[in-house]
Amino acid sequence: MAQVTPVGLWRNADDKTGEVRAEIRIVETAGVLSGKIEKRLGKDVRPDDTCDKCSDDRKDKPILGLEIIRGGQKAEGRDVWESGKILDPENGRNYTLRMTPIEGGKKLEIRGSIGPFGRTQTWTRVQ
Repeated sequence: MAQVTPVGLWRNADDKTGEVRAEIRIVETAGVLSGKIEKRLGKDVRPDDTCDKCSDDRKDKPILGLEIIRGGQKAEGRDVWESGKILDPENGRNYTLRMTPIEGGKKLEIRGSIGPFGRTQTWTRVQ
């Protein structure tokens, strides 16, 4: 039975090509969610790639193992996690985060936004 929580291992795909890009492990510590890139997938991946466009403490850190989700917390009375940030290592930007498990926890809608603008990806749980 799938969990209705973002905690676990997820696969994301490129918005435009549909190519699987990475596996991200989301963990919970004291009620706060964080997520790291556990495995990079895709044909253009190099093991020594770094987050050269990042502007915070993650600048020039390896993308493999990089913490891209920070501070996600469960919204009261709803199966939605928000209040955190998600990093796009390709452009170095941090976005306001909202995570919503769907399809009984088999998939996860990840919404990253800056003000009224944003995009939603659907990640798939790795069994």
